[in-house]
Amino acid sequence: MNNIKLPSEPDWFLWRSFLAVMDEGSLSGAARALGASQPTLGRHIEELESCLNAVLFDRTGRGLKPTSIAFQLVDPVRNAKSALAQAQLAVTGATELLDGTVRITASQIISHNILPAILKKARELFPMIELEIVPSDAVENLLLREADIAIRMFRPGQLDVVGKKIGDVPLRACAHQSYLDKHGTPLTPQDLYDHEIIGLDRQDDIIRVSKAIGFPLERQNFKLRTDSQTLIWEMVKQGLGVSFAQFNLIETTPGMVHIVPDLKIPAMEMWLVAHREVHKANRIRVIYDLLASELSAYTGAKM
Repeated sequence: MNNIKLPSEPDWFLWRSFLAVMDEGSLSGAARALGASQPTLGRHIEELESCLNAVLFDRTGRGLKPTSIAFQLVDPVRNAKSALAQAQLAVTGATELLDGTVRITASQIISHNILPAILKKARELFPMIELEIVPSDAVENLLLREADIAIRMFRPGQLDVVGKKIGDVPLRACAHQSYLDKHGTPLTPQDLYDHEIIGLDRQDDIIRVSKAIGFPLERQNFKLRTDSQTLIWEMVKQGLGVSFAQFNLIETTPGMVHIVPDLKIPAMEMWLVAHREVHKANRIRVIYDLLASELSAYTGAKM
């Protein structure tokens, strides 16, 4: 008889590593995405190829190049990942226990400046519930369980989610008093052009909104640039320049001053979002309701 090696059934974690490599385009990118080491991901790929008795990637000087077999497999594996996530959602939604884990995602600004006080109250009220926080300005996918609850500054467009508008968050131009003492206080939008404006680097949110309200800014107008909004806020607090922030955050931060009242910046909507199935779980529902109550107090909205 010929010694033909028949394919065996790989463990799911091997498929997960395979999908990460396909999505990220490299072992290093997949390792970062999964929080694993590059050698571990390499061993997973080799083990998966051994299980399937197939070559999924050609090894080149530039890394791994997917073969035609890999491209044929990627969509079925992605569908399987989604199906497993849906199954987990169904189980999560069925439990009524006030223990376990709740994963919350919010923007960097909300996570660092608003959430901690709410999380303290959550721990006091529900000590058996473990909380995981994902500070991110990216949109986490609730359907794939990247988060149980999301605080978003826009109306959710994803299907199969429960969304509650918390309120509108006003935005204002601001600076620290130490900066104004040294450079003077801008009184009109035009005055801002003569000041140290702190803005975004590669993202165009500020530029897009400024043009829409008749106060055009370009990237070169920002004397300090970063795509980290928390870093922008910290630089403004240190008196490095002027920028734009949430009204309530300015109000509650010592030394911060509202400037240029004639600059009318559109408010952002704040939404609290959870997957419809997850929202049935008692532990997630109580955290969701607590967040809704506390964030409504922050925005001044009536429950």
